[in-house]
Amino acid sequence: MKRIAAYFLLAALCVACSASAQAQRMTPEQYAKQSKKDAKKQQKMLKKANQKQSKAQKKFEKAQKKANKKANKDLRKRRTG
Repeated sequence: MKRIAAYFLLAALCVACSASAQAQRMTPEQYAKQSKKDAKKQQKMLKKANQKQSKAQKKFEKAQKKANKKANKDLRKRRTG
């Protein structure tokens, strides 16, 4: 009797697992939606990285310009004074 109950429980468990595995499979529509969502997220991250890089480039150029201006000012000072 216990064996029969154990087999029934085992069979019920197998059916439940296969049903949940079936439910976890993605349909083509779900796959397309997920893919589109991932692509959009990737584009957003890429745009953010490009903005950071651009900002760093501008900061570097500004500092370089300032250093050149100071160097030229010091040079003019030495030549005249």
